[in-house]
Amino acid sequence: MSQLLDREFVKSRVGEGKSGLSYAEFSYSLIQGYDFLHLFRTRGVTLQLCGADQWGNSLSGVELIRKNESAEAHVWSTPLIINKATGKKFGKSEGGAIWLDENKTSVFKYYQFWLNADDKGVIDYLKVYTPLEKEEIDRLETATKKNPGAREAQKALAYETTKLIHGADRAENARNASAALFGDTPFEQLLKEEIEMLKGELPTTASGDLVNALVTSGLAASNSEARRLIQSGAVSVNGTKVADEVSLSAPSLIKKGKNSFALAV
Repeated sequence: MSQLLDREFVKSRVGEGKSGLSYAEFSYSLIQGYDFLHLFRTRGVTLQLCGADQWGNSLSGVELIRKNESAEAHVWSTPLIINKATGKKFGKSEGGAIWLDENKTSVFKYYQFWLNADDKGVIDYLKVYTPLEKEEIDRLETATKKNPGAREAQKALAYETTKLIHGADRAENARNASAALFGDTPFEQLLKEEIEMLKGELPTTASGDLVNALVTSGLAASNSEARRLIQSGAVSVNGTKVADEVSLSAPSLIKKGKNSFALAV
């Protein structure tokens, strides 16, 4: 406890005229320390990995293990990964965090998370999160500077990180399904499992009529709006813009504008 009271973040906030410290903030270090102690006792854990901002909290566990068990434990801290575009750290406490468990973050959403990496940070992420060699990362950096719109570095990042967690086959499925949304891969070439992947992510409709499909999938609020969208060239089916009320075969990919999709199944 005396060590905790001596820490700078406590001393800077506790005392007359200072901002104060909530019990939750004060006890966080103790709780994390007891967690390390529990893992030592029940699982034999002697090493805790943490971000640089958790160094002090992690040391609490080292001290508890030393004093209560007369044993040695260690902490390995790593520099924080910062999103250069927002200034925020990568971490579970930040908004939009992803999970490695596909029941919490689907393979497709996991792929999309990395695909949407900003140009400022994508090369750093390639260095940290993928096994790519320096020469390939340098090539991707050059390609990104020459043609950022092609997003070659982001595509490599998304594929490599997804392959590490979910395997090469699922990474390939996610890449193909994503490419089909934006015209890089013909929808008709998608495999059954890739269409199933999209079914889990996009609004679906069982209608074979395009106007009705737009309404029932939520891409249009009414039949009249659906017809206006079609007539203005804002709707495409399987990558081809349509100007008439066509019939749909299942499965078909319906796209409204640049980023709104539905699947006729």
